[in-house]
Amino acid sequence: MTVRTHAIMARVPDWTYAGMMRVAIFLVFFTSARTKVEGFLTLKGSTFFLFEHEYALPFISSTWAAYLATYAEHLFAILVLAGFATRLSALALLVMTAVIQIFVYPEAYTVHLTWAAMLLYLVARGGGPLSLDRVAERKAAGRAD
Repeated sequence: MTVRTHAIMARVPDWTYAGMMRVAIFLVFFTSARTKVEGFLTLKGSTFFLFEHEYALPFISSTWAAYLATYAEHLFAILVLAGFATRLSALALLVMTAVIQIFVYPEAYTVHLTWAAMLLYLVARGGGPLSLDRVAERKAAGRAD
């Protein structure tokens, strides 16, 4: 690769990474959450079946796990997309990814590693300049002056 090509590629702004990762993570978790409900947030019978028989988490009842996971996927995916409480929301989804990897689908490590890489970036760097977090930071800085 030439120096000129490298310089052109290096001009891709960092905020594009955060934005694309926020959209990708939103699509993964929100799409998954929507398959577990009918209507707005009514859990399907099949969701309870999955949590009882296929997912079978060891330290929590399958009913509680179904509700918590489904609602968490909805909430944290939306917050990540909006860039609001991005670091906390990404951390929650990272923990969920670890639980899925360890207890549910350990053979799917390549997919989970991809999610984890994006989520770790968002935990470390936040949602970027096109996020509600940044708007809140600017407003707080304006009040501090």
